[in-house]
Amino acid sequence: MTYTAAEGRYESMRFARCGRSGLRLPAISLGLWHNFGSVDSLENARAMLRRAFDLGITHFDLANNYGPVPGSAEETLGRLLKSDFGAYRDEWVISTKAGYSMWPGPYGDWGSRKSLLASLDQSLRRMGLEYVDIFYSHRPDPETPLEETMGALASAVRAGKALYVGLSRYSPEDTVRAAKILRDLGAPCLIHQTRYHMFERTDEHGLLDTLAQEGIGCIVFSPLAQGLLTDRYLSGLPEDSRAVKSGVFLKPDQITPEKLEKVRALNRLAQARGQSLAQMALAWVLRRPEVTSVLVGASRPEQIADSVGALTYPAFSAEELAAIDAVTLG
Repeated sequence: MTYTAAEGRYESMRFARCGRSGLRLPAISLGLWHNFGSVDSLENARAMLRRAFDLGITHFDLANNYGPVPGSAEETLGRLLKSDFGAYRDEWVISTKAGYSMWPGPYGDWGSRKSLLASLDQSLRRMGLEYVDIFYSHRPDPETPLEETMGALASAVRAGKALYVGLSRYSPEDTVRAAKILRDLGAPCLIHQTRYHMFERTDEHGLLDTLAQEGIGCIVFSPLAQGLLTDRYLSGLPEDSRAVKSGVFLKPDQITPEKLEKVRALNRLAQARGQSLAQMALAWVLRRPEVTSVLVGASRPEQIADSVGALTYPAFSAEELAAIDAVTLG
């Protein structure tokens, strides 16, 4: 069936300028880390992308290794761009990354110029694109000079294969160094992707201040703590949960009785605000002026709609923020 985007798709989405750039990103962005691989349903992926765009989500985040199998999330997006969304390409911001292992031998990993630029070419072929909007260094490489990694990112911009560049998981100190190199090369750092949620607050003590000072936008991944900050675990550990099925990113031993009691307390605070716990967790991350957007994952379209619903509630009161701190920091 031919897809036509909803006419009112921009009526309720909130957009924010990314750092000091001219680019505005939606408050909610969709990550294709899970559920868009070759082992997943193409029809479900199509339904999720349609729902997201109809709700005003214009930023779609990938990496070369997203799948499974690695690379297949980009292939899925490429198929759906061709069949459904090609007419809307200029309304979309598509990002991808390189830095984790992708092919055998010494050049398919980390942050050398050879690795990053070869990976970007492969990503573009998988997606059927001439350029991506944002190209990230997915992680710092301790054995490659920062000048080489940043030089590769700047080369991608000069070659017209990326409009902007970003960093992921860099320390505040390396972010400052990288930002200076990129400015000097004429390709300023647009955005930094980092993990931040109610139970993970390391960035409140360094990185967020650094990004504000450098004029770099911030996009948060795992704002729901891999599902912990949802109603998924309120009654314990479901057998079909990600923690039980994979145990890779959210391990069963991390979901202690003490942690679950905190999650239930947070859920009561969310209910008092008339929100789901997931909505409150997203709104809590977005309360920070340094945060441009939050990346959400989804396994079905309804979850995307619930996430966008986080934007419809009032700002937190000082009392509400203090109550959240009492639970999460206590």
